[in-house]
Amino acid sequence: MAETCEHIEKADTSTPARTPEGCEECLKMGDTWVHLRLCLTCGHVGCCDNSKNKHATKHFHATQHPVIKSFQPGEDWKWCYIDELIGK
Repeated sequence: MAETCEHIEKADTSTPARTPEGCEECLKMGDTWVHLRLCLTCGHVGCCDNSKNKHATKHFHATQHPVIKSFQPGEDWKWCYIDELIGK
């Protein structure tokens, strides 16, 4: 069962800020990704930890924006980096 935390509860539903078609950094590099994650603070689109570049997690470490959501069609979950919890 999914848990939640105050970060997930307060997370805005952000829209992709600059690159709705893919991982912002991978597109700049001409690289590929596995799955995409959307930062619910600023709308950054980054690749997941199964991708070789792990740009979504790198974005968290650089900004401390706590919550991402899956940017994959058909997936409806959020992840809090601070509390390491998944929720909806």
